Amino acid sequence: MMSRPSCICDVHAHVVPAELPSYLGGLAPADWPSMAPAQACHRSVVVSGRIYRTVSDRCWDGPKRIADMDTMGVGLQVLSPMPELLSTWMEPGPATQLLRYINDQIAEMVVQGGGRFAGLGAVPMQDLEAAIRELHRCVGELGFAGVEIGSNIEGRPIGAPEFEPFFEAAEALGAAVFVHALRPTGMDRLVGPKQLQQVLAYPTDVGLAAASAITSNLLLRHPRLRIAFSHGGGTLGLLLPRLEEGWRTFPDIADTLRESPTRQARRLFYDALVYDAPTLRHLVDLFGDTQLMVGTDYPFNFHERNPVGRIEAAVADPEARRRLLVDNAARFLGRSPA
Repeated sequence: MMSRPSCICDVHAHVVPAELPSYLGGLAPADWPSMAPAQACHRSVVVSGRIYRTVSDRCWDGPKRIADMDTMGVGLQVLSPMPELLSTWMEPGPATQLLRYINDQIAEMVVQGGGRFAGLGAVPMQDLEAAIRELHRCVGELGFAGVEIGSNIEGRPIGAPEFEPFFEAAEALGAAVFVHALRPTGMDRLVGPKQLQQVLAYPTDVGLAAASAITSNLLLRHPRLRIAFSHGGGTLGLLLPRLEEGWRTFPDIADTLRESPTRQARRLFYDALVYDAPTLRHLVDLFGDTQLMVGTDYPFNFHERNPVGRIEAAVADPEARRRLLVDNAARFLGRSPA
């Protein structure tokens, strides 16, 4: 077993502020979120009058997070908002107001964390001018490594041409972009409890988002853009061989994709949050050991509790392990591995 460096980085961990602000304006939008007391150290996130999720104080309590990080062998945790707070379905004005508050809360946690936290902010992707302004604030004023965005923007794929100005700005700023599943497609095809959205629908939507980045040639247009996909890239690992064969078979696909889908996929980053060593080994073989990073989905109940052990079980080569545990995340975040 390799020694575990203190700079092991978890790129996929979420924040919910202890309190959410009152709306500054007239009548608050119906979908303006709020926090309600729950049992013990928990609080409930209320959206449109309904409890979306009940969360523990580890969502906002830095010292408790750090204690858990020490148990997991994680030295640096990258904080991003709970995806449901990204608010791309709200009007741009209220969404911008809410996201600026959340970004400020993350910035405060980063400062109080004494070097144990880094930040990924949120931007109102439904208004690209506002999104780019907040992107500049996140990177230039708050010192964040980049931002988190949803796997779709109200049903529109991230590879759609309309989002080109945002990715151009992110590349120019050197901002990392972390794509997380959000309000996924296909929920009408699932049979069972609502938690299947996280278990089954999230990976589907992330896979489609990553595929849209490939089929739109996003990284060919923006070769310095650092963009990562949650949940191991979701279903992309199974879709990619079909896409590769389709690229070789259909002239229209070959004309659209200016480079092999597999080569393009190996330009993207992915977290290693797949809960299974054989699956992780497959993704390392498919995407390369330079493109996968630790991700846990902490602090929600459905998260990876032994991220370092999972990678050690999947990857035998010590140098490759170090890349997954430390170096790849440092490259993604634009930081030194030390």
